[in-house]
Amino acid sequence: MLVAAAALLLGGGGLAAVATTALAGGSDSEPAAGHQHTVLASTISCPDVGIRLRQVPHSAQLQVSKGLATLDRQVHDAYHRMMEGSGSTVLTQLKQQRQRTINTMITAIARDAKRPSYLWKMSGCTMKPADEGAGTGGHDSTKSTQDGWYQGQQPPQPQDGGQQQSQQPGQDGGQQQGQQPGQDGGQQQGQNGDQQGRPGGPSPDDFVDITAVQPNAGDPPFAAPQGGNATTGTFTTECGRNEEGHFNPDNVIVTPGVSNGAHHTHDYVGNKTTDAFSTNDSLAASDTTCTNGDQSTYYWPVLRKLDGNAEQKPGAAQDANVGSVLTPATVTLTYRGSQAGQVQAMPRFLRIITGDAKAFTNGTKNANASWSCTGFEDRQLKDKYPLCPNGSQVVRTFAFQNCWDGQNIDSGNHRDHVAFSDRNGNCPNNFRAIPQLVERITYDVPQGASFAVDSFPEQLHKPVTDHGDFINVLSDDLMNKAVSCINSGRKCQ
Repeated sequence: MLVAAAALLLGGGGLAAVATTALAGGSDSEPAAGHQHTVLASTISCPDVGIRLRQVPHSAQLQVSKGLATLDRQVHDAYHRMMEGSGSTVLTQLKQQRQRTINTMITAIARDAKRPSYLWKMSGCTMKPADEGAGTGGHDSTKSTQDGWYQGQQPPQPQDGGQQQSQQPGQDGGQQQGQQPGQDGGQQQGQNGDQQGRPGGPSPDDFVDITAVQPNAGDPPFAAPQGGNATTGTFTTECGRNEEGHFNPDNVIVTPGVSNGAHHTHDYVGNKTTDAFSTNDSLAASDTTCTNGDQSTYYWPVLRKLDGNAEQKPGAAQDANVGSVLTPATVTLTYRGSQAGQVQAMPRFLRIITGDAKAFTNGTKNANASWSCTGFEDRQLKDKYPLCPNGSQVVRTFAFQNCWDGQNIDSGNHRDHVAFSDRNGNCPNNFRAIPQLVERITYDVPQGASFAVDSFPEQLHKPVTDHGDFINVLSDDLMNKAVSCINSGRKCQ
């Protein structure tokens, strides 16, 4: 058996030692010809400083953005030191570097806000097994596509003792969701999938035959609001499929003012000028791809065909993201109502992130990925890519937070100002119901485990890291029209 050792850069969250072997999963059975399987040995896991930020005054925003980017670069340096054989000193040196960077961020924030001294505790990183899975990371701000639980509710326990979508770390044993060991639903995972076993991911175990998954999406947000108190109208905005080729590796919400802040390529529709340096004023002055004049920014990581093609798009072929970018077959952007009653207008320039681009190392507390296939959308997957039957398209669904704190268009960690309702549509205390943006994106992909979402390098292209970003730039007139349509039960666009 031939084994090649390598190390994977884990930008911003860790570093993985990788063994690539010709035997899939180290099993006794021979894989498909030409197939390689990646076995992750260990990871450097670093606390996510960005998610712990609570208050970032405007005066400190650029310094904090640069600090977050520097933390990612420091892991890049740790990768090179590991490759040079300096493994015994990596954690010590990385901690020292992180201490200096975090101190710079604390000092910048403290000039105009309370000193976030608690960030000091986040400088140390540890080694952990990389095959433990994402972990749960708490249940307070996510929802399960399996059973429809939302903020403040624990997920139900498995009823049948079988493999569940929300497994505990390390329990999947390489089995597909909803399948018995050795079953593949008639599809070979290695089919057209030479690339998926490469260092950097994804793994063959990240894919599952959708026909073997039990229906699990009967509740909102996948089912439309329904019942006596529900507001059942919709407002749809048509913004195209990014035919104009608006791509970049920036994230103007999380790291404004920093190029390549995402370390993966984003697809954009709507606002035509969005990049790391956009401001509210520039967004409001921009043209749009939306037919109704909606200037909002809608963006998500590109989906790639794993064909090894290093396309020369902005941000492409960087940070281990390689392959032909797939143009969506359809993009549907719909604002919907609430189970509990009427919704009120979003403020202009409200920023919302749904899902967590670093869920593989952060845990699933903020994860909100939803994968499926056309014809099977009553079956939603959080941590697996779907293998779809012939003629069926891959579907990504992003259901955004539907409650707002009534005051802020953003928050220090870009999450605290919005929240999910419970399964009955009730918002947390002092939050109010707003229209829920639901994005549905479909793709024609080759058969087999042949595609993956762009990701931070350390996230190994895991499907659980899928996420969507949104900045509301609807004019007041359009937003008021959307609210009126939703609350009155009409379908508008």
